[in-house]
Amino acid sequence: MQTVTTGAQRNPGIDLLRGISIILVVIHHLALRIPLMHTGLSAVFPAFLLKALTWDGAKGVKIFFVISGFLITDHTLRRWGSLDGIKVVAFSGRRACRILPCLLVLLGILALLKLAGVPDFLFHHENQTLPGAIFAALFMHLNLYEAQTNYLPANWDVLWSLSVEELFYLAFPIFCLLSGRIPKLIGPRLLVCVFVLLALSLPFAEWQIRDASEIWQDEAYGPGVSAIAMGVCTALLAHRMSPFTFARLTPWLGWTGTFGVGLYLLNSHVLWQTLNYGAPLFFTVSCAVLLLAFYNGWGKATASQFLAWPRHWGRLSYEIYLSHMFVVMPMVHLFKATGENWTFGWVWFLPTLGLSFCLGVLVDRFLSRPADRWLLEKSGLRRPQPSGETSGRIAEI
Repeated sequence: MQTVTTGAQRNPGIDLLRGISIILVVIHHLALRIPLMHTGLSAVFPAFLLKALTWDGAKGVKIFFVISGFLITDHTLRRWGSLDGIKVVAFSGRRACRILPCLLVLLGILALLKLAGVPDFLFHHENQTLPGAIFAALFMHLNLYEAQTNYLPANWDVLWSLSVEELFYLAFPIFCLLSGRIPKLIGPRLLVCVFVLLALSLPFAEWQIRDASEIWQDEAYGPGVSAIAMGVCTALLAHRMSPFTFARLTPWLGWTGTFGVGLYLLNSHVLWQTLNYGAPLFFTVSCAVLLLAFYNGWGKATASQFLAWPRHWGRLSYEIYLSHMFVVMPMVHLFKATGENWTFGWVWFLPTLGLSFCLGVLVDRFLSRPADRWLLEKSGLRRPQPSGETSGRIAEI
């Protein structure tokens, strides 16, 4: 199938979308502390654009969830031919090789800095303890831990999204394997129905937490799981569409998805006014439509030739996500120490983005990639790859 060949190589469009998302996350975390609306940019750019840049980090995480579900499912289908053919030990082992090295090193650094009394790493709520935070981060409920005890320090807080993702991927191979135990005509269809229902449940998931605390509204399992399921459904659809139909629809999918994602990022308020709790579903569907277009090669030349830097951000999204607060917080302190010149407050975003990228490169080069390769080889999970195929490393958030 034509789309399989395209998807087997590194996809510049998907890397670009992921790169834009992580850039939005970094901007968001700095803008919470140096609001763009208070800087000199307010005299140049419209308020809605600056507000969007300030608050689009959460939307960027949702894009990551959709992309993650898409890539995990696509790789599963390529490696084992079908979802019910998944090897649970191999699947979980590869996830662990990818995720644990950076996570364990990060938790070790955070623990040492907390024990050393460094201000940005101290807990300020009496119910929070170092063992409790580490346990929550490792066992997929740091978001719940924060909802119960209040926000953790900034470098800890980013780990909430891993709790959502990894809980989903703990259940993912089990559901896939169980579907293979059901008669062939029923099992796979039932599995698809489960993922479709999860993907379409996003309005209900958002409605259900409408009166919850601010933390739980941001970090609840339901909306994140629904977004990941949308990615799963998108990958299943991509593998089932005929090449002829796919090729004819691709330009329409690309422009429609771009319009939908752009509209939600720039002015989600309008969509919430018209669609209410259906607005987040509009967003994840738009992401899914755009992923389908990218998967079939739409925008490949443009992304490859002119947008190399944001694509590199996409390739390093996991490393940048885990480490960028080590850049953001010092920049905030420097901004305050130099007199808080709000007219030029926007200037601090430029070195923050540059240094966050450089730190991600270092983490990837000296920790993430070598550790991933070593663990795969020692565990026997590495396999020879066909010519032109990428390493298959799934970037987490």
